[in-house]
Amino acid sequence: MSILQTKNLTKRFGGLTAVDSVNFQLEQGELRALIGPNGAGKSTFLAMLSGRLQPTEGEIIFKGENITNLPPHTISRKGIATTFQITSIFPGMTVYENIWVAANSKKGKLNPLTHFSRLKDVAEKTEEILRLVDLKSKADETASNLSYGDQRLLEIGIALATDPELLLLDEPVAGLSPKETAEMSKVIENLAGERTIILVEHDMDVVMNLAERVTVFDSGKVIAEGTPEEISQHREVIKAYLGEK
Repeated sequence: MSILQTKNLTKRFGGLTAVDSVNFQLEQGELRALIGPNGAGKSTFLAMLSGRLQPTEGEIIFKGENITNLPPHTISRKGIATTFQITSIFPGMTVYENIWVAANSKKGKLNPLTHFSRLKDVAEKTEEILRLVDLKSKADETASNLSYGDQRLLEIGIALATDPELLLLDEPVAGLSPKETAEMSKVIENLAGERTIILVEHDMDVVMNLAERVTVFDSGKVIAEGTPEEISQHREVIKAYLGEK
């Protein structure tokens, strides 16, 4: 069943067309990778899905509902969460507190008269997410003291705490060491199937190992779509992005 569709989705910045009439469909539970050269339109496309950018033209349909032009906080409540190229965490709080605050945000405003013991469900959810992103042993660490790789994992944990049905990951392994990349890949692999994921990534090893299908952007347009194996042999993709062997 399709969870997300875009119809002729377009974004222009003055005379520049960053995303050009993209028709895209994503199935529930799928892990889809978006690849392409720098400036191809991938991150702009993600920004429109999350509400951070408003389309110039076209529509975004999520679970059968038109969410085009809705603000980010409304789209988040409808079940779409995003992690960014630049890490977005609460640096002065512990790992546990970062995720707890995000998990509690689903309840709306915190009542200061509510006793902590009545928020047992939030604590249980926080513990579960710490396990999912492999940060349980670092729960009491201040977030700013974490390695860069662990901060990226924490950001995914914060996104998961909002109970998304669709998780948008914008270059999650950028800047990571080989060891950190392997750890991040394992976390994403474990999340696949439980949630629908769109992964924007330049690391082709990560893409080919994780993605079920790959969509290729070039100059704002989708130029190819298929399995990792099909994409790796696609002449136009090789010419535009992957390069000759």
